[in-house]
Amino acid sequence: MIKLIDLLENKILVPRRSKEERSKNYLIATQKKIQQYIKDGSKGDLNLTNTPITSLPQGLTVRGYLNLNNTPITSLPQGLTVGGDLHLYKTPITTLPPGLTVGGYLNVYGTKITTLPPGLTVGGSLDLRNTNITSLPQNLKVGGNLNLNNTPITSLPQGLTVVGYLDLDNTPITSLSQGLTVGGYLDLKDTPISKKYNEEQIQQMVPGVKGNIYI
Repeated sequence: MIKLIDLLENKILVPRRSKEERSKNYLIATQKKIQQYIKDGSKGDLNLTNTPITSLPQGLTVRGYLNLNNTPITSLPQGLTVGGDLHLYKTPITTLPPGLTVGGYLNVYGTKITTLPPGLTVGGSLDLRNTNITSLPQNLKVGGNLNLNNTPITSLPQGLTVVGYLDLDNTPITSLSQGLTVGGYLDLKDTPISKKYNEEQIQQMVPGVKGNIYI
C-alpha cells in the first residue's frame, strides 16, 4: 500500500511537460549542439535533420556535411561555407545567401527556391528538381551533375559549366546558352527544344556538350 501511495505521489509531484515546453527545450538543446560544434573547431559533420532549428549563426563554417532536411529553417547566414554536402530537402527555405560555398552536393530538391545567388560555388552535384527555379547565375560552375527536371526554367545563363550531366527533362526550356559546357550527357526529353530540333542540330548549337544528347 505504501509503495502504491508513493507512486501516486510521484506522479503528482512530477507533472508531464507540455508539448510547447518540450519543443522549447529541444530547440535550446539544438542551439547548444551548434555552439559546441563551433567551440570544437567546426570539425566533421553537423547533422540537424528533423530538429526545430530556424536559423544558424553568422559566419558559420562546416567542414563536413550540413544536414538541414525536414527542418523549419527559412534562411542561411551570409558567408556560410560547407566543406561537404548541404541538404535542404523538405525545408521552407526560399533563398540562398550570396557567396554560398558548398564543397560537395547541394540538395534543394522540392524547396521553394526560385533563384540562386551570385557567386555560388558548388563542388559536387546540384539538385534543383521539383523547385520553382526560373534562372541561374552567370558563369555558374557545377562540379558534378546539374538536375533541373520538372522546373519552370526557360533559359540558361552565359558561361554555365557542368562537369557531369545536365538534366533538363520535362522543362519549358527554349534556348541553350552559347558557351555551354557539359562534361556528361544532356537530357532534353519533353522540352520545346526537343520538339523543334534534332540531335545533330542541337549538337551544332552547343558543341561544348561532350556526352550524348537525349531528345
